[in-house]
Amino acid sequence: MPEIKCPNCGKAFTIDETSYADISRQIRDAEFNKDLESRLHSLEEMNKLKAEQSLNSARSEYLKLKTEKEAEISELKLKLKAIEDKAETEKSLAVSTATSRLEKSLAELKSELKLKESESKTKEISTRDKYESALKLKDEEIDRLKDLKAKLSTKMVGETLEQHCENEFNRLRPTAFPMAYFEKDNAVSKSSGSKGDFIFRDYDSDGVEIISIMFEMKNENETTATKHKNEDFFKELDKDRREKKCEYAVLVSLLESDSELYNSGIVDVSYRYKKMYVIRPQFFIPIITLLRNAALNSLKYKHELIEIKNQNLDISHFEEDMNAFKVAFARNYRLASDKFKTAIEEIDKTIDHLQKTKEALLSSENNLRLANNKADDLSIKKLVRKNPTMAKKFAELESGENTKEI
Repeated sequence: MPEIKCPNCGKAFTIDETSYADISRQIRDAEFNKDLESRLHSLEEMNKLKAEQSLNSARSEYLKLKTEKEAEISELKLKLKAIEDKAETEKSLAVSTATSRLEKSLAELKSELKLKESESKTKEISTRDKYESALKLKDEEIDRLKDLKAKLSTKMVGETLEQHCENEFNRLRPTAFPMAYFEKDNAVSKSSGSKGDFIFRDYDSDGVEIISIMFEMKNENETTATKHKNEDFFKELDKDRREKKCEYAVLVSLLESDSELYNSGIVDVSYRYKKMYVIRPQFFIPIITLLRNAALNSLKYKHELIEIKNQNLDISHFEEDMNAFKVAFARNYRLASDKFKTAIEEIDKTIDHLQKTKEALLSSENNLRLANNKADDLSIKKLVRKNPTMAKKFAELESGENTKEI
């Protein structure tokens, strides 16, 4: 067994191995703990020292930085103060300079304004004098024109309308009417002592007359005391048409300018006088074209009538030919109607202010329809009913047909 001696009394005693191991462990643990505590304390003291050193270093650095920043701030404040002082000085100087300039400019403007007012008054007086002088001249010119217009005779006004129509026709004559005759009616009728204004006649290449129209142009001076109506001239125009052997009569009129009837387009007045129309000047060329195209369709049958008169040909098939003419006329009427619709669409696209012309063209279609209806009633019998020879031919033809039926 191990022997242990007491360090205090020096007495020796023995212990077993287990007890010895326990004591040794206790001694080691105590030493270890003591050493550990000592190390921990030393470490703690060292950490405190390092922390204080770091804190002191940081505090010193902070104080140094703070001192530097405060010095910079002080310097910046000094600079800012200097800038503000300079700006204030410059501002005061600028305000003073601007005020001085403004006062000078204001004085100049006042002086210039007085000068402008003086010039304006002078110019106003001069302009007023010029205006009054010009106005006086205009008034004198208006009075002169009114006097001149009042002195214009009805014949002179009418000749202006005649000249317009003649110019319109001559403009299209080379291309549209190369074989036509359009001249003033200078031959005074012996029976009535009157004459129309213009006669239009158109011929085919064989010299056969296609159509003939007696034209009368009527305008009216605004200062005329008595206002005429279109119907005042119907009777005389019809007489001139018959005496000059014209097929149609057309009154080109500016009378009754507010009339919705005559402003609507081509007006058929055949209910009063046979084959007579009233138009405004803008329908002068269209009425010639319409009547001429309708006449061209019957030109073939005019040639046949001439041959019948000259050669006394058999007339047994004339009724069939006349029916064929009616069919052809109706077909050409439909084509003319389609062309009118196309023309109206083009007018709508290009000339808005001619809306009334469009309506007038539409109304002319109705007149064509009436013409077609009249054509339906046309027959060779009616055409030759006053010719004894032809009447006899038809009587013989009908008598022969009755005999065959019996």
